Amino acid sequence: MAMNSVNTNMGAMVALQNLNKTNADLQTTQNRINTGLKISSAKDNGGIYAIAQSMRADVGALNAVQNSLDLAVSVTDVALAAGDAISDLLVEMKEKALAASDASLDSQSRTALNEDFAALRDQIATIVENAEFNGVNLIDGTLSGGLTALANAKGDNTIDVSSEDFSLGSTIVTLGESASIASQSDASSVLDDLETSLNNLNSALARLGTGSKSLEIHKTFVSKLSDTLENGIGNLVDADLAKESARLQSLQVKQQLGIQALSIANSAPSTVLGFFR
Repeated sequence: MAMNSVNTNMGAMVALQNLNKTNADLQTTQNRINTGLKISSAKDNGGIYAIAQSMRADVGALNAVQNSLDLAVSVTDVALAAGDAISDLLVEMKEKALAASDASLDSQSRTALNEDFAALRDQIATIVENAEFNGVNLIDGTLSGGLTALANAKGDNTIDVSSEDFSLGSTIVTLGESASIASQSDASSVLDDLETSLNNLNSALARLGTGSKSLEIHKTFVSKLSDTLENGIGNLVDADLAKESARLQSLQVKQQLGIQALSIANSAPSTVLGFFR
């Protein structure tokens, strides 16, 4: 290249182009270090960015699924706890009814047993009425269609838990709201209802337990699936900070050298002055 022109300095142009390229690479590296992402926008890599965004949407949807499952598990656990308590009450009531069926029992003892029996009977109604979570009661017979929880990110798959009715006088707890053991015959009749109620209740609790287990298993799966997707997103877009740190130092040195090279190239036209001394 001719060195006798002050209008065109090709060396300076090349040095400036190289310096601009270094500055652009340095900015990219600094952005990766600041964000921790090698692909933070569509202009970095449109295809990978689109895939990552789609996976992020799936992770967000799975968070909603987990919330739905958590709620369903809590509702079912409350129902199971209430069912266990009712089962214990029925066992205790059976004991008192059996004692009251004794023909040799005196009236004072029978009255005391009947009062205890009535208190336990009314406690069943209280438990059923209060066995709710977030306004949902699975055992009072008011929830038609059972409990439904989301099972996938698309929302087109669900896990269902059937509702039960543990109320007094229902098809499960056949013992009536006014059941009494005030007489020997009443006690004998109540014993049959208690035996039937216990058998029905055990079957209902088994169904609830199966539903709760299904929810727990799927909840664990969804959690693992969400973690796997997040790891996959990281593999696609996360920056290798150790590598970027080394690259940053390299580019900083290259930038300094580029500035010096541009300074040298810019001073080259001054040699023309030597022709006119």
